[in-house]
Amino acid sequence: MSTLRHFYFIFIFFLMSCGGGGESSDSSKSTPNPPPSTEITESCVEYGSNTKKCSLTHNALDRYYIIYVPESGASEASMPVLFALHGYGSTAETHKNYTNFQPLAETSKFIVIYPQGSYFQGAFTSGNHWNVGSWTAGSTADDVDFINEVIDLVSKKESINQNRLYSSGMSNGGFMSYHLACNLSSRIAAIASVTGSMSKETLENCSPSHPTPILQIHGALDVTVPFNGDVTINMESIDNVFNYWTTYNSCDPIPSLIVTDYVDFSVDYQKYNNCLNNVKVELYKISSMGHTWPGKNNYGISATEEVWNFVSQFDIYGKIN
Repeated sequence: MSTLRHFYFIFIFFLMSCGGGGESSDSSKSTPNPPPSTEITESCVEYGSNTKKCSLTHNALDRYYIIYVPESGASEASMPVLFALHGYGSTAETHKNYTNFQPLAETSKFIVIYPQGSYFQGAFTSGNHWNVGSWTAGSTADDVDFINEVIDLVSKKESINQNRLYSSGMSNGGFMSYHLACNLSSRIAAIASVTGSMSKETLENCSPSHPTPILQIHGALDVTVPFNGDVTINMESIDNVFNYWTTYNSCDPIPSLIVTDYVDFSVDYQKYNNCLNNVKVELYKISSMGHTWPGKNNYGISATEEVWNFVSQFDIYGKIN
């Protein structure tokens, strides 16, 4: 199969003047022009119960995010924040609907942010994306800075725990969560990836600043983001990803393993222990699962629950006592 046809096969699954006036002859009346403002502003509208949609311009791109602030957190001094990043070709709304973090956010008192990726027109595919290299190579979107700006904007209007900022994502959103762990680790405490991985570019340039908890949930039958990776488009295997993070976190090299057998599938749960700062690196590998967000009814685990249960154990300094 040609390289072009291989790319097509893969992606059927994926779903920017200062004017100067003359100086007055009366210098006592002249007033210097203020420098142009670089502060990003936003406009937010109600978007459902305890939910707002906030629009902004970032690097000449129209962007937005959806934010859910639990009513139960009104009396909290500060709340943790979970970013939930959609997959390639998808939307913040779609990701919000099927992950459905809101009820869990209400009971566990955390803020959920669903950011929207920008549109990408690539050589072989196009769609809403997060710029992580690999098949998004050529993108000029600065998504790391976009997420950083969203954190700043939310910090101005909500009382958030700056030590407990987390990222999760499906597919391309999972790739982006790893990208944030590498490139915005001064703010991101822990990440979880569902059916995502790391691009070669992210892995080779990864520079985290603290031991980082990592959760990966993946299907053995995933052909969009294969468990064993895809060298033709610079997708790293999950084994390579875990080799990097377990080494960086100085975890035990051999994980504990629990296998849960169901009628027609099994779930392998691997946990790497004794890591720096008591962080964890964990993997759920589901034998019958392809490229999807698993629920308890079909795959034995709820990715929504597992993501929060994992990341909420940690802050930017490691395991919370």
